[in-house]
Amino acid sequence: MADVDDQQENGDLDLWSSILRDVQSSASRKLRAHKSILLLGNDESGKSTLISKIRGKEDEISRGHGLEYTYLDVHDEELDDYTRLNVWILDGDPRNKTLLKYALTPKNVNDTLVALVVDCSKPWSIMDSLHSWTEILREHIHSLKLTPKQLNEMEERIVQQFQEYVDPEEVTEENKRRSGTGIKDEEKVLLPLEENVLVDNLGLPMVVVLTKTDSMSMLEKENDYREEHFDFIQQHIRRYCLKYGAALFYTSVKEEKNCNLFWKYIQHRIYGLPFNSSALVVDKDSIFIPSGWDSMKKISIINEHLKVIQPDDGFDDHIVKPIQRKPLQEKEIAAEEEQAFLAKQQQLLQKNPPSVSSIGRQQPDITKPRSPGSPSTRMSDRRQSGGVSTPAAGRAKVDNIKVPAGAGAATSEGVLANFFNSLLNKKTAAAAGTPQGRGVPSVRSDAAAELDRMTRSKKVVGQPGRNEENSSDA
Repeated sequence: MADVDDQQENGDLDLWSSILRDVQSSASRKLRAHKSILLLGNDESGKSTLISKIRGKEDEISRGHGLEYTYLDVHDEELDDYTRLNVWILDGDPRNKTLLKYALTPKNVNDTLVALVVDCSKPWSIMDSLHSWTEILREHIHSLKLTPKQLNEMEERIVQQFQEYVDPEEVTEENKRRSGTGIKDEEKVLLPLEENVLVDNLGLPMVVVLTKTDSMSMLEKENDYREEHFDFIQQHIRRYCLKYGAALFYTSVKEEKNCNLFWKYIQHRIYGLPFNSSALVVDKDSIFIPSGWDSMKKISIINEHLKVIQPDDGFDDHIVKPIQRKPLQEKEIAAEEEQAFLAKQQQLLQKNPPSVSSIGRQQPDITKPRSPGSPSTRMSDRRQSGGVSTPAAGRAKVDNIKVPAGAGAATSEGVLANFFNSLLNKKTAAAAGTPQGRGVPSVRSDAAAELDRMTRSKKVVGQPGRNEENSSDA
C-alpha cells in the first residue's frame, strides 16, 4: 500500500512539474512590448518600401524626413498573443545621425535589432554604405555610456546566439527530444568561434538586407555584369556579416522575394517565435544566410567559381561606378510670337522708311565682277532683260539718258540703266581678255535691246508735246 501511495504521489509531482514547466515556457515566450527594429541605409535604398511591403500597404509608402516611426503587428498563433514591434527608419543623410538618440536609448538597447539596408541596383556603393553606417552605429553606442558589464553581457549574448545556431535541416529527432527534456545551459557544449567570426562585436543583433535584386538583369545588360561579379559581391558581403555576426537577406519587393521570410526571421530573433527555414544560397537573387550558419569554409566555395577576378581583390577594383557622361545642353532660344515680331518690324519701318535713293546705294553687291559665263550672271541678265534677244549691233550706252524731274520711276530706272551699262562694259572686257570670250551667249545683245527700248519709252514720257506732234503726223 505504501508503494502505491508513493507512486501516486510521484505521479502527482510529475504532473505538477510538467504544468509548472509549461507555465514557465509560456511566460518566457509571452510577447513583450517595447521591442524595436532600427533600419539604417542610404537614401532610396528601399527601407520604407520594405516595411510597407511587410505591413501589406506597399501602395501607401510613407517616406519621412529625419527619423520616421511606424510599427508592425506581431501575432503568436500558438499562444494567441498580440503585440506591436516599433520600427524606426533613419533618413539616409548621415547628418541626421544625432536623431538616433530617440530610437536607440540605454533603456531599449537590449531590445533592439539593427537592419543595414543596401541597394543592389547600385552595387558599387554597397560596401561603402555598410562601413559608413556601421561606424555611425558604433559611434552612437559609445555615446550611450553603457557600463563595461552591460557591454560584455550584450556581446556574450551575440556570441551565444551564433554558437547555438542549428540548421533546421540538421535537427534530428534525438536533438528534438533532448531539447524537450530541458538540458541545463552549463551542460551544453559550445564550439569556439572560427577565425574572422565576430571579430568586431557591437553587442546588437544585426541583419544586412540587399534590396532590389530584380535589378541584376539590368546590370547584366547595361553594365556587362557576369555571374562572377555577383559571386564576388556576395563573398564580400558575407565576410562582412561574419565579422559582425549579422544575417544576410537578398530581397526584392517588386518580385516578392524573401520579404515574408525576412519578417519571420525578425520575429524569431526578437521574440523567439518558431523559425524553420534553412539557408538559401542557390539562386543569386534570393540569398538567405542566418546568423550562425556561415563560415569562411563555406564562403570559399564561391571563390572556386571566380576565374578572372581574384577573391582577395579590392571591392572597388572590379565593382566600379560607371561614368555618366552629361549630355551637351545647348542653350534653348525661345522663338518670339509671330504677330509680336511683325508688329516690331512694322514699327521700325514706320520710324525709318526706306528711300528710293538709299535702295540704289545698296546695290553694289550685285555689280561685283563675275565670271563671263557664270550661271548667276546669265540668270540675272535674262531676268532683267525679260528674255528678249537682239543682235549684238544694237548695243548702246545709256549714260546720256535724261529723265525729267517729277517722274515717279526716274531714279529707279536710272539705277537700272547704270546697272546694265556696267554689265555691258564688264562683259565686253571679259570677252576680249579671255579665250572663252567667243563662246559668251548673247546676253549683251539682250541688254542692249532692253536699254534701247527703255530709251525710246523715256523720250516719249519726257516730251509729251513731241508725242502729240508725232501722232498728228502719223
